[in-house]
Amino acid sequence: MPTGTGTFTAGDTISGGYTFRSRFEDGPGSNPEQLIATAHAACFSMALSNILAQAGFPPDSVHTDATVTLRPVDGAPTITNIALVTVGRVPGLDEDAFIEHARAAKAGCPVSRALAGVPDITLEASLAS
Repeated sequence: MPTGTGTFTAGDTISGGYTFRSRFEDGPGSNPEQLIATAHAACFSMALSNILAQAGFPPDSVHTDATVTLRPVDGAPTITNIALVTVGRVPGLDEDAFIEHARAAKAGCPVSRALAGVPDITLEASLAS
């Protein structure tokens, strides 16, 4: 069985460890795909919040989860899907408009643009009730 461990540091306060098992199996620890998901969710939430505020609907909150799927493609581990799920509390905005603004944020946020090579980035957007 493959082995190996590593650590990462991002910024002043984010650090952790990873292993072969945490990346390719269900072992404890983190993995680079989780970091990509975190970066994507944060960037998307910031972009959406900015778009909403510029449209005259400053949000009370925007919460986004991102899930990255890693699968073998032609024998190589490949990110095949990123699923963004976002829920906003936006006074005065209807859900159709929220979804349109979310689509614009998905298309324009820098991390989405950097990850354009991922074949499938999905978005589920809704307003909190």
